[in-house]
Amino acid sequence: MKRILVVEDEPDLVRGLRDALEFEGFEVVSSGSGREGVKLARERAPDLVLLDLMLPDMNGFSVCEEIRKTSPLVPVIMLTARSQEADKIRGLDAGADDYVTKPFSVGELVARINAIFRRLQRGAPGAGEELRVGAALVYPKRHELVRKGKTHALSFYEVELLRVLYERAGEPVSREDLLEKIWGMTGHASTRSVDNFIVKLRKKIEENAAKPEHILTIYGTGYKLLP
Repeated sequence: MKRILVVEDEPDLVRGLRDALEFEGFEVVSSGSGREGVKLARERAPDLVLLDLMLPDMNGFSVCEEIRKTSPLVPVIMLTARSQEADKIRGLDAGADDYVTKPFSVGELVARINAIFRRLQRGAPGAGEELRVGAALVYPKRHELVRKGKTHALSFYEVELLRVLYERAGEPVSREDLLEKIWGMTGHASTRSVDNFIVKLRKKIEENAAKPEHILTIYGTGYKLLP
């Protein structure tokens, strides 16, 4: 049974999430504070973490960074009432794999969680092989990217984006296609998630992220990878 840690201080939301997740067959462990959430992450070894950005004792960015020190690969989905793009990017930079803005559909959240576990269980062709993109070497199984002697950690979705784009190298791939294949969802409103992860990947792969040579934007469609 997969274990999910919910770090959230709104009791009603925790109850709703617990009911929905337990109905799906997950074990749920919860905490209303950041420090206890970090402690539970170390002691209970969850398979996924749902993490609120605004907690009574410390913010979600700090909690995520602490969790990442001992659990670098566990998927983390940040729950935030903030809609500003800067907060979402900061959350991703702190180590979150994804974010959901409140109020959100519990059904959509469960779909994202199930998609993560399906892909983790199934893996992908060549999951243990290295991928070369320009001067960067990507190690999907280790969730690492090495470029010019510097190692960068990759989140779950960064690895999955690279895998899909690499499998279709040289071909335009639409945002909607990426959203369905990786997040297990459809819907134009959520395609901004794809864009945010592309921004992060470009910073790690490209010589100049503002003028990418390998992860190209196909305007009106999506992206194309040129290894």
